[in-house]
Amino acid sequence: QRRQIEGAALLRRCHDYGFLPEEKDKLDYVLSLTVPDILERRLQTVVFKVGMAKSVHHARTLILQRHIAVGKQIVTTPSFIVRNSSEGHIAFAEQSPFGGGRPGRVKRVRANKAKNA
Repeated sequence: QRRQIEGAALLRRCHDYGFLPEEKDKLDYVLSLTVPDILERRLQTVVFKVGMAKSVHHARTLILQRHIAVGKQIVTTPSFIVRNSSEGHIAFAEQSPFGGGRPGRVKRVRANKAKNA
């Protein structure tokens, strides 16, 4: 009884987080999960795979510098595990220069020089 309830909860979480595809709905599949299966769902990896960053390292930098938001919430943790439901909501933060916010320092300085010259 308890094993069935907890097993179903574990499978649901694995499906929600994208560790397992929906058609794999037995506990045996949970035991066959590997470390790369989990690492693929990190925000750092997902940002790179979506094409928002040139490399995994670039993705990490964008996240730490507060350029990436999941929904409206800015996330600064590269190890954030992305759920399947929120994968489509990953975007540049509104305050970020990449997301249409205020231009960065270098761009502002160059604009001032061009205006004053």
